[in-house]
Amino acid sequence: MGKKAFIFPGQGSQFSGMGKDLADNFSVARQTFEEADDALGERLSKLCFEGPEEALKLTANTQPAILAVSIAALRVLRQETGAVADYNAGHSLGEYSALVAAGTLGFADAVRTVRARGTFMQEAVPVGVGAMAAVLGVETDVLADICAEAAQGQVVSPANFNSPGQIVIAGHSEAVNRAIEIAKGRGFRKAMLLPVSAPFHSTLMIPAGERLADVLAHIDVAEFSAPVVTNVEAKANSDATRVRELLVRQVSAPVLWDASVREMVNLGVSDFVEIGPGKVLSGLVKRIAKDVATNSVEDTAGVRALA
Repeated sequence: MGKKAFIFPGQGSQFSGMGKDLADNFSVARQTFEEADDALGERLSKLCFEGPEEALKLTANTQPAILAVSIAALRVLRQETGAVADYNAGHSLGEYSALVAAGTLGFADAVRTVRARGTFMQEAVPVGVGAMAAVLGVETDVLADICAEAAQGQVVSPANFNSPGQIVIAGHSEAVNRAIEIAKGRGFRKAMLLPVSAPFHSTLMIPAGERLADVLAHIDVAEFSAPVVTNVEAKANSDATRVRELLVRQVSAPVLWDASVREMVNLGVSDFVEIGPGKVLSGLVKRIAKDVATNSVEDTAGVRALA
């Protein structure tokens, strides 16, 4: 029997209406959204179910909203199917969902922490100063060379290694735009700015990581029920004493998603279940490891498919 991994989406997967179907059909999902609302002292659930899209797109809202939908879906899945994972992983913000799934972070603590994380990441760089861009079809070393040429004293570097031929860069807006032009000049036509409000996973985020460390210092970290493959190292971690440090580094270090999926496959995972809004990660997994099974659970239909 192959092993199973639960994987959790990050920012960009949000949409107005997410989680509503689960809350309408399962009391455990309703309770999850109530917990999130209580943790923040506001109606996060209403934002998930009704939008507006503009408010949902704000990083400080997006992060707790996706986390809440992901954990609601996880709890329904567990209740309805009894499914358990051998490994957990998440993309950027999704790593917090993975840590909740592993029993390492409490849900309410995680909701409050990612609200702070989103706020700190947004405040680290004024809107318009930083940017992110996807560059498709380029090799890692070639992109590193493009970034070096584009920097001109500013920051621009790989931020997400998502799948073969899909790398995201981040840094100062001017440097990111120079990198796009250089990439196009070298024949990489598919290079485009992403609709995000800050240069996540670049060294410009180091101040956000420092502020996040203060928040994490006051949060309980429990033992793991199953390892979490971390973004920073693309290795399975089950050492609770390392959780805070890895989460702090994660804010300004690149997300090694491609390598994380390969590591899980090497560890024997043949079944990936994406839990939370969207199907972005399932698509990436299929590009990285063609022979594995992928399923996504974001609503009642997804749960039923696995039951």
